[in-house]
Amino acid sequence: MTARKQVHLAAHFPGVNSTTVWSDPASGSQIDFASFEHFARNAERGLFDSLFLAEGLRLREHRGRIHDLDVVGRPNTVAILAALAAVTEHIGLVGTLSATFNEPYELARQLQTIDLLSNGRAGWNVVTTSDAFTGENFRRGGYLDHADRYERASEFIAVARALWEGWALGALVADRASGRFLADGALTAVEHRGKHFRVSGVGTLPRSPQVQPVIVQAGDSPDGRRFAAEHAEVVFSLHSDLEGGQAFYADVKARVEAAGRDRDDLKILPAASFVIGDTPAEAEERSRHVARQQVSPQTAIAFLEQVWGTDLSGYDPDGPLPDVDPDPAANPTRGRVRHARDVVAVAQAWRQQAEAERLSIRDLVIKVSSRHSFVGTPSWIAAEIDRYVQEEASDGFVIVGHLTPTGLDEFTDRVIPELQDRGVHRTEYPEGATLRDLLGVRPPLPS
Repeated sequence: MTARKQVHLAAHFPGVNSTTVWSDPASGSQIDFASFEHFARNAERGLFDSLFLAEGLRLREHRGRIHDLDVVGRPNTVAILAALAAVTEHIGLVGTLSATFNEPYELARQLQTIDLLSNGRAGWNVVTTSDAFTGENFRRGGYLDHADRYERASEFIAVARALWEGWALGALVADRASGRFLADGALTAVEHRGKHFRVSGVGTLPRSPQVQPVIVQAGDSPDGRRFAAEHAEVVFSLHSDLEGGQAFYADVKARVEAAGRDRDDLKILPAASFVIGDTPAEAEERSRHVARQQVSPQTAIAFLEQVWGTDLSGYDPDGPLPDVDPDPAANPTRGRVRHARDVVAVAQAWRQQAEAERLSIRDLVIKVSSRHSFVGTPSWIAAEIDRYVQEEASDGFVIVGHLTPTGLDEFTDRVIPELQDRGVHRTEYPEGATLRDLLGVRPPLPS
């Protein structure tokens, strides 16, 4: 009999996104370290593989003003992970950091520092930043085309890994009495001359227990999938429905094998939100309540303006959709990717849906933007998560709560025990396990 696959779980700290509810009385700070500590300790109590921090390099603007519907501060990810390493013992620490507006020598050193401080628990969610709006605040500035962003990211990872590999295992031995490192082998200098980077020298730190940080990636385009197959050990996927997840899973795992890697050395974890109830009916009612918190009247209009490309403040959120067509060339929001390719076609489809279902602007936005992944009793949610993993729609999930910092508490209290009862989630952390150990992924072969 084939053993059941284990469910891999990451916990996402809710930050600047369309999921987080800031108006709820239970909502807390995104800046106070107590919020990060509560979140991390709770995820570790639930025996998650890792926690996952998002990051933005600039506050978003909408129609020329700071977008106050989602602004609560954007602290530096590296600093937070270093602090969380001191208040956790087992859970992996994954941070989102841009390969477009950082430099490999500096970032590789920062990540390796966290990896050593945490005894091998660091991970890097590699993102490519899409807009010149962000680049205005950096020395290089400007904008990179889509293909160039992934080219730069690939070269970035190659340089970082060369630096991480520069100290051979056992090359230096720590003399604990003196606090010095004693030479016991050769170091490998990095001499890199590429299109985007020129680096010369030896990394400043020895390898961590997991050899090098885990690489996470979230792109879904053909370039993103290729990049993940070649470089990543975790993919943060957008495909949270079963059939879409299965298609994405099969495609990316095949790409991994085509790249000469073992398919199990890359884990696919879609983002998943949840709403729990004692009964299915209670869960559905709570889901409707949360969705209306997530999509306020102002949020509904701002969401529509990102597609229409024009000021819609004169429209009633509880009224019908605008009868004017969108402007394909305009985007009133800076710092957010415009995901709709053909905005005129999107608007037409939404009008047809709103007319057929008698939906107002706000109702339509809730319908298209606030579908919760798992809505039901704890046992039902656990069974569905297990089904997705066993039927190869994912290797697990990145769990996203809607409140900061307590949104994960109920999942830990009520769903984790159900997963444990099914035999698909650990009941304790292995002693001395690194993040790679928890994920079951091997370090890449030396270049």
